Amino acid sequence: MKKTDTLRSDIAWSSLDKIVVHGNDLVNDLMGKVNFGDMAFLSVARRLPSPQESAVFNAMLVTLVEHGLVPSTLAARMTHAGAPEAMQASVAAGLLGLGSVFVGSTKNAANMLQQAWRSAPAGASATELAQAIVAEHRVARQIIPGIGHPVHRNGDPRARKLFELAQANGFHGKHVELMVAVADAAHAATGKHLPVNATGAIGALCCEMDLGLDVAGGIGIMARAVGLVGHIMEESHQPMALQIWNRVDEEATEHMKHA
Repeated sequence: MKKTDTLRSDIAWSSLDKIVVHGNDLVNDLMGKVNFGDMAFLSVARRLPSPQESAVFNAMLVTLVEHGLVPSTLAARMTHAGAPEAMQASVAAGLLGLGSVFVGSTKNAANMLQQAWRSAPAGASATELAQAIVAEHRVARQIIPGIGHPVHRNGDPRARKLFELAQANGFHGKHVELMVAVADAAHAATGKHLPVNATGAIGALCCEMDLGLDVAGGIGIMARAVGLVGHIMEESHQPMALQIWNRVDEEATEHMKHA
């Protein structure tokens, strides 16, 4: 950077008696008037959401806050056991565990849908695009993002609810149509029921709301940070991390005792 270049951020500024965030007076325009989800929308979209956007975006955040004792929450709990004085370290440890298997597939699903429509020949239907997507992933032996779930094999209730909210608020368009078609095409090609899961639904809705791939990737991080704090709070008064450690150590090294 040249010395003559000016550093610039348009997110927030403060004066002696005022704080402004994306053009909104924090105290008079936002505090007590804007909920947490709408503030998150403001942070990533640089504007407050419409009532319809608020309903869907808040639902997407709520969907991803909690997912039980998955690797990311276990990492947070184990880190808390070693550094109980540093909650931020535990949250960071949990967030580092997010990726293509947990939460991160939202961005992959959104990217898949956007690329398919962007490169689609004129007049192509969602069914035709979905069949091509499934065929390409099967040839490459790649997992199709946004479909299938180890527990909700008969249909992810979160995805179903998100699509209902999308329909009610005007965001049930071509990306949702394609995401559903991909699940149908995968079923037809494999014989396995692989319903749209929560991350697939959210990826599609991020496309419908024109939020961009980075937001599709970031929404899960924002939401899961809240959930990780909850797990750390539980760990602090109902601990399990040390018990997990002891059990893993005992079971993993049991064979050594008989060697």
